[in-house]
This record gives sequence, C-alpha cells and structure tokens, in this order.
Amino acid sequence: MPAAAPRRPSSPGAFVSAAVPAGSVGRVPRIAHLYRYPIKGLSAEMLGSMTLSASEGLLMDRVYALARPETVFDEAHPQRLSKTRFLMLAKNAELARVASRYDAATGLLTLDHPVGKLTADLGNARDRTAVEDYFATLLADTLHGDRPRLVAGSDSHRFTDASIVSADMMRAISIINLASVRDIADRLGTDVHHLRFRANIYVDDVDAWSELDWVGHEIDLGGVRAKALVPTGRCAATTVNPRTGERDIRIPKELQAHYGHINCGVYAAVRSDGTIRIGDQVTVDDQAAPEQP
Repeated sequence: MPAAAPRRPSSPGAFVSAAVPAGSVGRVPRIAHLYRYPIKGLSAEMLGSMTLSASEGLLMDRVYALARPETVFDEAHPQRLSKTRFLMLAKNAELARVASRYDAATGLLTLDHPVGKLTADLGNARDRTAVEDYFATLLADTLHGDRPRLVAGSDSHRFTDASIVSADMMRAISIINLASVRDIADRLGTDVHHLRFRANIYVDDVDAWSELDWVGHEIDLGGVRAKALVPTGRCAATTVNPRTGERDIRIPKELQAHYGHINCGVYAAVRSDGTIRIGDQVTVDDQAAPEQP
C-alpha cells in the first residue's frame, strides 16, 4: 500500500542523479528482474522484457482475482475495492504454495499444489468454477466451506493493492531496489527473498534505500519514462516466505525497528510508452518533476 514520506534509514544511500547514473562510481544501475502477476495473490510471471503504456501501465498485471465469498463485484461495472475483499497473501499464506502459470495467448491457467493439480481455460465457465472449487478446498479452514469467485478485470481495471487509492494508482508499477533487500537481510542475519515484495521491476547497482529519495522525480527505465509517486508501505504479505508459504519474518515490524518506517520500494506512474528489458540502464532526474494536470 502507498505510505507517507518515511524517515530515512540510519545509513542512507546517495541521492540518484541523471547526470551520474543511479549508483556509486563504477556501477551502472540496471534493471535486474521483471515480473507481472496475472492473478492477484498467485505466482509471479518472470519476464525478459516488459511493455509499458502511459495510459494503461503494465497490461495483464493483476487482471484476475479471487473475490472472497462475501464480496460483491460486477465485472460489467467494476468498482475499485480494498484488497481485503479478495484472497491475498496477507491473509491467505497458503496461496504462496500454489505454483500457478497463466498463458495469456491460450487463456489456460495451471495450478499445482500438494492437494492437487488443475489446468483450466479461464474463458470457459465450467473451468472457472473448477478453479473456484480448487481454492475452496485449499482454503477450507479459512473460507469455512464457502467458495471464492474468480473475477476478471480489464485493461482499465486491475486488482492492484493500490487500486483503492485512485485510478492512477491502479495503473502504477512497483519498483524495488535489490540493494535495500540485501540491507534488510544483513540487518536480520537471514536470507530475504526479493519476491516477498511482489514488485514489477527490480533494480540493482543502486545505493541501498536511495529509491526512497526518488519520490517526486522522473525515472528513465531503459528509455521509458516514469514518475515515482510514493514509497510502498509493506503489509503482512511480506511476512510470507514465497518458497515455503510460512510466515517466518515479520517484515513490517523489522522495518520499523531497524529503519523507523515500513517502506521498501516505490510506486511509479508510467509517463511514456515503450518496452524495457533486463539489463537496461536506470537513471533518475535530479530535479523534481512538475505535477501533471
């Protein structure tokens, strides 16, 4: 979720300037990983390249969701709802143990968990019901026998955590600095997998925590322009180990204890169209960007 401006860490990284690429001397800041999450709460889809749009953000990101049994959602007239109205890792850690893959070209969703495997055509009503039954069984203890409903968004409506804030935030992309993740791991003395943070873009060779200074500035991501909007306040979803499904690190509490805030990463609005790739250079303007009307 978006958060207020943080108190900076005790050892902040240097501010990132477009005149000198966003890292220390000798390093070239770059895009290290790209992901999207076709179904809210389920597996990340690793990408080698990513097409971004100023009008739509990242297509096929959180375009499906599993609405909780009591949630009312009309696909024909979608309204922005809180993430708590859907199945999500913050409340349903077992979702992390489901290996899912969605093929946008065929509409096929594959689910694999110790309880069983399912392949379903999301364009078929019977198959969608089978997906709902799959999660009703998987989460029977927390859903009390009720069945979630698989709902679809569109290019203009997606189920991002920040969608409740505004339509602009619904289309925002999320960026994580891997140096900050490593700094958290060093402070805690344990491995912290970057997918705990479920970001779209992971950058590296940037000073730890310098991304929190990007807010209000434009970023060049391999030739695509974006504007950092707000730091990302971390929720209970980050307590879930993406490999095991166990809640093993209290990330928000540890962030507060070690840094005086619960932020890691930033949300950014896409300002131009284009395709970015792993290895692309990252720079940040040294002057704050003007507000758009």
